[in-house]
Amino acid sequence: MSEGPRRPPPSHRIPPRSRGEVEHEAERSYVFRQFVLPAQRFIHTEVLGGVALLLAAVVALVWANSPWDEAYFDLFATQLSIDVSIFQIEEDLHGWINDGLMTFFFFVVGLEIKREMTRGELAGFQKAMLPVTAALGGMVVPALIFIVLNAGGEGERGWGIPMATDIAFALGVLALIGRRIPSQLRVFLLALAIADDIGAITVIALFYTSDLSIEALLIAGGLLAFISGMSRAGVRDISVYLLFGAFAWAAMYESGVHPTIAGVALGFMTPANPFYSTSRFDESMEDLFAKYRDAHAREDEQAAQHFLGQMEALTQGTESPLERVHRLLLPITSFIIVPVFALANAGVVITGDSVSDAVSSDVSQGVAFGLLFGKPAGIFLATWFAVRLGLASLPRSMNWWHVLGVGLLGGVGFTVALFVDELAFDNEALIDNGKMGILAGSLISAIIGYVMLVLVTRKPTGPPEADEQPIGADPG
Repeated sequence: MSEGPRRPPPSHRIPPRSRGEVEHEAERSYVFRQFVLPAQRFIHTEVLGGVALLLAAVVALVWANSPWDEAYFDLFATQLSIDVSIFQIEEDLHGWINDGLMTFFFFVVGLEIKREMTRGELAGFQKAMLPVTAALGGMVVPALIFIVLNAGGEGERGWGIPMATDIAFALGVLALIGRRIPSQLRVFLLALAIADDIGAITVIALFYTSDLSIEALLIAGGLLAFISGMSRAGVRDISVYLLFGAFAWAAMYESGVHPTIAGVALGFMTPANPFYSTSRFDESMEDLFAKYRDAHAREDEQAAQHFLGQMEALTQGTESPLERVHRLLLPITSFIIVPVFALANAGVVITGDSVSDAVSSDVSQGVAFGLLFGKPAGIFLATWFAVRLGLASLPRSMNWWHVLGVGLLGGVGFTVALFVDELAFDNEALIDNGKMGILAGSLISAIIGYVMLVLVTRKPTGPPEADEQPIGADPG
């Protein structure tokens, strides 16, 4: 007796369409069955994204402190330029990674934010209150700790560094604990991190910009509005969006607003609804399949291929552009773009003097203490006040020790923290001190958060909870 399709383990979160495509190919292809399908399961294991990021950071640190350190710094100092008739951009490789490649990362972040705000854990006031309040607390308290230690000093501009949570690292640490973690705890951390990203993007756009060029900003805004109009008009050719998106990025670059904001804006503009409903799909597919079979019976190959093309477009149209682009780009950003960014930015020269300077540096202390103490304190207190005031409630499967553990994992601030560190300072010594604080605060937060959550959660004795409430739901 057939058992039907098996659900993947919780740690394997392959998007259903990707899984369906690969499993279909695996039925008829030995290569897909033996290599591609296991690779898909491996790639979509949550912990792996954090591992890739960690390995890239370790390679950067080892390389920057090896006999080949000059090759490391020379590589990322390589000058590259784009010169077309309407604009010229010249950056070193490090700058192209931070300003260009990371635009794709922030584009995916924009997609995730829109998905959560339209149909996820940030959709609706009641559901959003708990993670949004927690995220606000987790941003404000670390920033205040940094400001207290750096007010009036040359490093005070770095207050935004300890505000950010690294989703890949934090979820990776959570995935290491396995099934003993309540599923709502993961949802809470994910929603909190998404809300945190909204705050970080806002801070970057408002406070970490160079001199504004109003003309370039207006051009960027006009191009983004044009792209939005194409989306509303139903234009689907991705090459058109890539072309005008590249021009919008260049205009944003020239405007003084960080160009990665263009990626976030494009993510927000990506349609979240499919072109065809399931009911329309059922009706149209039946009609098209009947026409295809008739053409095939008449041996009219051109007509049969025509109907197959319509069926293919109809099938693709039942998946929203947001979901389609997200599932295609997420592995690329997780395993190529973000690790390359870590490789380019985590290379800090560690010597006795540099460690001594970092330990005594207000910048390093502000970042490390903000991540290690400010994040858990802010997340915990904000969550407690939200529940106490009746704005939200904890799911039944979570307790306050879980919230504190999530707060500690929120202190794992790596990718966006390094990004803001590069934006905040022009002085290399301050940048390196900020990186030292990020590495120390993130590592200690991850270890303590992992140990705490292991200690306060029971090993599973049965199937995952089926009666868990949504985040922020009224317990009734």
